[in-house]
Amino acid sequence: MTKFHDVVIAGGGIMGCAAAYFLAASDDFDGSVVVIERDPTYQTGAATRSLGGIRQQFTTPENIRMSMFGAEFARVAARTLAVDGTSCDVTFREQGYLLMASGTDVDQLRRNWEVQRDHQAAVEWLAGDSLSERFPWVNCQGVDAAVFGSANEGWVDPYSLLMGFRHKAQSLGVRFVHGEITRLVRKGNRVTGVATDAHGLIRGGTTILAAGSRAGVLAATIEVDLPVFPKKRYVYVFDCRDDLQHAPLTIDPTGVTFRPESGRYVATVSPARERDPDSDPLDFELEYTEWEEVIWPVLATRVPVFEAVKLTGSWAGHYDFNVFDQNAILGPHPEVQGLLFCNGFSGHGLQQAPAAGRAIAELVTFGGYRTLDLSRFGVDRIYRNRPIVEANIW
Repeated sequence: MTKFHDVVIAGGGIMGCAAAYFLAASDDFDGSVVVIERDPTYQTGAATRSLGGIRQQFTTPENIRMSMFGAEFARVAARTLAVDGTSCDVTFREQGYLLMASGTDVDQLRRNWEVQRDHQAAVEWLAGDSLSERFPWVNCQGVDAAVFGSANEGWVDPYSLLMGFRHKAQSLGVRFVHGEITRLVRKGNRVTGVATDAHGLIRGGTTILAAGSRAGVLAATIEVDLPVFPKKRYVYVFDCRDDLQHAPLTIDPTGVTFRPESGRYVATVSPARERDPDSDPLDFELEYTEWEEVIWPVLATRVPVFEAVKLTGSWAGHYDFNVFDQNAILGPHPEVQGLLFCNGFSGHGLQQAPAAGRAIAELVTFGGYRTLDLSRFGVDRIYRNRPIVEANIW
């Protein structure tokens, strides 16, 4: 195997594959790209264990625009990522997000809605009878208002999108290598590649760190502080006799979330921060306390037909959680050359992968952003202690 490539991508999950695709598809880039991935089956990957959501209901303009591009890309992925006449069906179910609030949270919800409307997001304000008329299956007791994303929101098949990026990148000449990255390689103030367990040193002109929840550990191998750590999440699958397959992804004021999934339903909730320690990225052990004590009681109250459901499955996965401000970390290091970050998406990475991949490709090719200025997400904000305040992260 050639041991030098113009671009080395450390991590072949959704971010690494998206960056590889946008580089290889660009007429302005003619270099070589290699992607190193520890799990080519993606059975334990963050993206493939996610709910695949796409939403514009953020409060940071860059987050809104990134996810808008994610929705736009999902619509054309079938032909854009087609290989040898075989399309990539990501199954974009544009059924919206329904985000409910009560009490003092309503004022924040309205401010969020106003920001989203200012950035052309298709979001509707629902309060009083308008919520119950639009969604008669919701018990509106204790809900004072809601915002519904009527377009550009829903979910995709995460595995199909990931593999679509990977297969298309491969068809365009990107090389994928199965191996564990043991460390980044630094010489002076420059990263020169990665060290792997099976392939030794792989050198590169630019190294893109896209290692998901392991990114913080790898950055530490070159004495770079990157506050990204794995946070474990559980998803529960259940059946219901009544048909709510038309429902949007619905978020209760408590944070309990559900959506339809192939004739069944999936539900989750993010724990309070004091109950959300860093976790082992290889820990997929299941537990059912959240379902029994939090999720099902809330679902049964909010959606009366869910009083009688049957739990049929569950899985665990990990966010690549940016503990500093829960927003993406993108772009170069202020002092260490040859390194680009694509990390810390904290649960909204899949929907932002097309925009992030495109942005990283622009940095490699042009040395700056061309389509969407994402410099606000630079790592230097962390070192200067200037967090981005994003109100809609859960």
